[in-house]
Amino acid sequence: MAKITKLNHVAIVVRDIEESLKFWEDSLGLKLDHIEVVPTQHSRVAFLPVGDSEIELVQPTSSETGLAAYLEKRGEGMHHLCMEVDDIDAKLAELKEKGVRLINETAEVLPGRKMAFIHPKAGNGVLVELYQLTD
Repeated sequence: MAKITKLNHVAIVVRDIEESLKFWEDSLGLKLDHIEVVPTQHSRVAFLPVGDSEIELVQPTSSETGLAAYLEKRGEGMHHLCMEVDDIDAKLAELKEKGVRLINETAEVLPGRKMAFIHPKAGNGVLVELYQLTD
């Protein structure tokens, strides 16, 4: 059975990463590790380590995405929780077997990681991302 090993990150959807960093860096004192463009998700992501986890500021790069629609409808704020797993493929198979509603039935492969989303209707209204580091 696949195991959840830790809370990897909390993602916060923002309109403008640079503007948002004024609070997270200047006010709270967190340090930006890097900003990454994720073409498959049509987003830019700022990574701010907090202990063994991260805060991720996620900015849509296209107005034609679910992330942009979420931002337009709900405004800035928490978007999802990400749980790190030791075997994402096994965890997805377990969840499918249990009838859990998934957004991604198979993991998307990105540099250094694999990821998939569980539908918020399965998680009491919370979008949950599963994440497996591959490096």
